[in-house]
Amino acid sequence: MTEKRTNQILSNFIWRFAERCGAQLVTFIVSIVLARILAPEDYGQIALITVFTTIMQVFVDSGLGTALIQKKDADDLDFSSVFYFNFVVCLILYVVMFVAAPFIAGFYNNSSLTPIIRVISLTIVISGVKGIQQSYVSRYMLFKRFFYATLGGTIFSAFLGIGLAYAGFGLWAIVAQQLSNTTIDTLILWLTVKWRPKKMFSWERLRGLLSFGWKMLASSLLDTIYTNIRSLIIGKMYSSADLAYYNQGEKFPNVIASNINTSIDSVLLPTMASVQDNPEQVKSMTRRAIKTSTYILAPFMMGMAFCATPIVRLVLTDKWLFCVPFMRIFCITYMFYPIHTANLNAIKAMGRSDLFLKLEIAKKAVGMILLLSTMWFGVMAMAYSLLVSSVLSQIINSWPNKKLLNYGYLEQLKDIFPGIALAVVMGFCVNMVGLFHLSNVVTLLIQISLGAVIYVSASSVLHLESYEYLIGMIRSVLK
Repeated sequence: MTEKRTNQILSNFIWRFAERCGAQLVTFIVSIVLARILAPEDYGQIALITVFTTIMQVFVDSGLGTALIQKKDADDLDFSSVFYFNFVVCLILYVVMFVAAPFIAGFYNNSSLTPIIRVISLTIVISGVKGIQQSYVSRYMLFKRFFYATLGGTIFSAFLGIGLAYAGFGLWAIVAQQLSNTTIDTLILWLTVKWRPKKMFSWERLRGLLSFGWKMLASSLLDTIYTNIRSLIIGKMYSSADLAYYNQGEKFPNVIASNINTSIDSVLLPTMASVQDNPEQVKSMTRRAIKTSTYILAPFMMGMAFCATPIVRLVLTDKWLFCVPFMRIFCITYMFYPIHTANLNAIKAMGRSDLFLKLEIAKKAVGMILLLSTMWFGVMAMAYSLLVSSVLSQIINSWPNKKLLNYGYLEQLKDIFPGIALAVVMGFCVNMVGLFHLSNVVTLLIQISLGAVIYVSASSVLHLESYEYLIGMIRSVLK
């Protein structure tokens, strides 16, 4: 890979990472403020609605966005055809949600959810406008545009959501925050990205993209339904407060994991797609992504797992302490996400959407068996089933690349073992600080400082390959 290409990839990763960090930081702060103002039941009710809107969002892309990124010679005719098709699909989806709103509210025995569902579902139509713009940015690696659009929408919606919450609007504060975030994000992206849909449309081009995209759509739909069915079951079988604790426990590790994982994922797919005919280069990129992502992610996840109690007490207050066990489970689950992401990106980049779909079916079949077996034993049992399912999914996702790239699961575990082992040791060390029963602020400051010193110092002394690679990249950026 040429130095120019390497610099381009690094530059786009930095912009994407900065965008994700900035957006997640603002969103995280807003969620903390809203969690302090609103009751757990309010968050639980929004989570009930989000189950359905998230499933509908899968159809917004229809897998065609990924198809545009993966296709080598995609042009304006491809992009315009997908734009018009997607927009019509989104309008139809909104009508479906508008009509279904009373039935969804009736399912939860809460008629007050009907207007909320109808308003928050407008995000589906707005997302249909920006979806192809996002694919264009990803394909041509213009991630600086994401930075401006995402930060603008996030900051505006933050002020609006907090202001409405303080004014006593309750659930509607969260609705306004989510809707305004998507709207401003779309507007800024539309103004900063030069591409516009042309007056052209081709069913032939669309069918060609759908031959790849429908498998991605089916895969995403399976994954989204499976991911959100837990929330639906918890909300139906247990209480909205239980659902709020479950979701809040996921939110903290997700803030960090999604920043790192999404940043690498966004840059990795178009980069891999550009060299899809060279399995050796794809393997090299996959291996680097798994090793580096896990090395960065592991200390954050282990640190958060061991420091969960003081974090929740300080940030959310004691009324949210029931989310601590869930947070620890999600920390362990998210720590291994780079294995999922990198393996699946390699399969997508090589055009094997058929294989991608087969993997999703296998994983979700295993996950559903575990979920249906544990949902009768409480929310905690369901959370543990997710952890077991995640381990089995790692094996399934990596299985095809044993043949495609000669890079199997055992070799991948060997690559990430040093970082994982060091993160676990670091976690046990910082956990000892809690035995001194200091204030939450002092405890966390000592734990964070001690954890960073242990992890970085040990990496340097042991000459961990991922550590030395990152140091080299940082020096390159500084130069």
